Amino acid sequence: MTSRCDLQVTERRMNGHVKSVHLRLWMEAAAALLCLRLAVAVDSTGGVMASGAQDCALVQQTLKITRLAHKESADLIKTYKASQGEMSEFFCKVSSSDIPVPNISGLEQSDRIASISTRLRAFFPHFRRVYEQQSDLQPPTSALLSLLRDVRGRNRDLASVVNSLYQSLYPNLPGPGPKGAPTKPPPRQNIFQQKVYGCVVLKTYKEFLSNVMREMRMLKSNVCAGRMKRNVQLF
Repeated sequence: MTSRCDLQVTERRMNGHVKSVHLRLWMEAAAALLCLRLAVAVDSTGGVMASGAQDCALVQQTLKITRLAHKESADLIKTYKASQGEMSEFFCKVSSSDIPVPNISGLEQSDRIASISTRLRAFFPHFRRVYEQQSDLQPPTSALLSLLRDVRGRNRDLASVVNSLYQSLYPNLPGPGPKGAPTKPPPRQNIFQQKVYGCVVLKTYKEFLSNVMREMRMLKSNVCAGRMKRNVQLF
């Protein structure tokens, strides 16, 4: 029979492994974000980097941060399910109309990037609500709360990066703004409703990031391939 002490040791080892993996992911994302901001700063101060090269670098860094955010969201969902007890699989299968949709809207490329920026910001209050609810349900040292903080922070970083990308690609267009009425977190919920709401928010966010990665791959192909073609034409 497994003793209580053995369980505690195992839990500490798992928490340590989770913290180690996410520290590495955090450092990679921070480095990518720093490189992106340095690229913007160099171009704005000295015009050292050509516009096409800067745009390509911005798209590549945005795609890299999106991949990290997607990986973290997948890990978060696994940890969330493991911490919710019985029926955790059922919680994520329930639909809800109170959260942002995972789709990217718009026909023009500029509209689609603006849609990404708007959707990322739309998740802000929902992540805050999920964190508040789980703080009441989980112990303070829970790995779930740590992962929720990481994903909330990455969501804000990615929103900032996408906004910078939009401004770089479309300097003459107005910045991304909200389209339609934003979704608001639901009113007071019982514990069952909280568990359902949290899992649906996380699952929808992960699906949205999958769509963002697909969009950024296409954007990278257009922007970076166009830059290479222009460079070839110069010789």
